[in-house]
Amino acid sequence: MKKLFLVAVALIGFNAATHAQGAHLGFKAGLNFADFNGGDLNADSRTGFHVGLVAELRLSDNFAIQPEAIYSSQGVELTSDDLKIDYLNIPVLADIKLFKAVSLQAGPQFGFKVNEDQVQNIGDVKDLDVGGAVGLEVKILKFFAQARYNFGLTDVLESANSPKNAVFQLSAGFNFF
Repeated sequence: MKKLFLVAVALIGFNAATHAQGAHLGFKAGLNFADFNGGDLNADSRTGFHVGLVAELRLSDNFAIQPEAIYSSQGVELTSDDLKIDYLNIPVLADIKLFKAVSLQAGPQFGFKVNEDQVQNIGDVKDLDVGGAVGLEVKILKFFAQARYNFGLTDVLESANSPKNAVFQLSAGFNFF
């Protein structure tokens, strides 16, 4: 119920944001190359996907705020099992135009666990992942492509010496308006 409430709040926020001057609403999807940083787990990266909504609130010609609501498949591959964790990620990024079609994006990200799949009990996965995101966006007309690195600031597991999320994303999308 809590997760449904968060999704509803995010959608209402996107709706309100798109009615503001200089606002755009779009859709994006892409690949995740997920891994863990630090901790005791001997793990390999896992390829997943992400899909979601993007809003852009243009405050000037060179600066915008870009909130997103993204379903993100993350986790790692272990020798005997895979740890799959799905999040509803809510990044709120500053978008700084570097050139006509290229922007630098950076800001905080809040990930809410919506699903977890592990056969071997590696540990209890935390419900909230707080982190940051930094990347580049290329925009041509209504279409855009992004390369982004998301880094966790909080531990993934409840146990001591737990790793943090580290995800490289490649995305493509378009703005509806």
